[in-house]
Amino acid sequence: MTTHPEITLFAIRHGETELNAAERYQGHCDSPLTETGRKQAAALGRRMAKIQFDALVSSDLGRAQETAAIIAGYTGHSVQSDRRLRERHYGVLEGLTFPEIMASHAQVQQRLDDNDPDYIIPGGESHRQHYQRNVAAIEELESGKFGSRIAMVGHGGVLDSLFRYVARLPLDRPRCYITANASLTIVRYGVYYGTLRRVIETWGDTAHLDGIGHHFRLG
Repeated sequence: MTTHPEITLFAIRHGETELNAAERYQGHCDSPLTETGRKQAAALGRRMAKIQFDALVSSDLGRAQETAAIIAGYTGHSVQSDRRLRERHYGVLEGLTFPEIMASHAQVQQRLDDNDPDYIIPGGESHRQHYQRNVAAIEELESGKFGSRIAMVGHGGVLDSLFRYVARLPLDRPRCYITANASLTIVRYGVYYGTLRRVIETWGDTAHLDGIGHHFRLG
């Protein structure tokens, strides 16, 4: 039977931000966590304090860094940053609501809706560019460089990349799941069903947010 040291990835989406609450595209632009977002991150921190893991790696964007820092306050880990775990760059759409986009950039939104993975948003990047840099970071986490159990704080789009990578979902297919702020996803890379593969153990778990408002927000 094939043997391989198992790698466990605890993939976390950042807490709710002010732009999330306003339902604005974030991408590479940033905003601080809301009070709810900080409570979400603290609840997740308390949960992660009960889980053994070797390293805490985060996107270098402020909202992910703030979430990771709150978690680290409970777990005692230092936060390592990786800019490859950033959200997709949405260019001219960043900071705008959907109605504002339809008023000023309707053609750009239509191209996004077409799910062309190679369409580059003006001032931003394509889905394929985003996916490739996310996967490069994920594969490094899987290499064992950071240990066998790694917590990764990222964004909705990073979780999309992770899902597609594990499920081999083509980039031109629309998302078939939802992901809440401060949710916890667990992916294992090891021998399952007799072969080396990646499996999703838990997707978008928000049990730790009981009593704390949580919604499915952009970016």
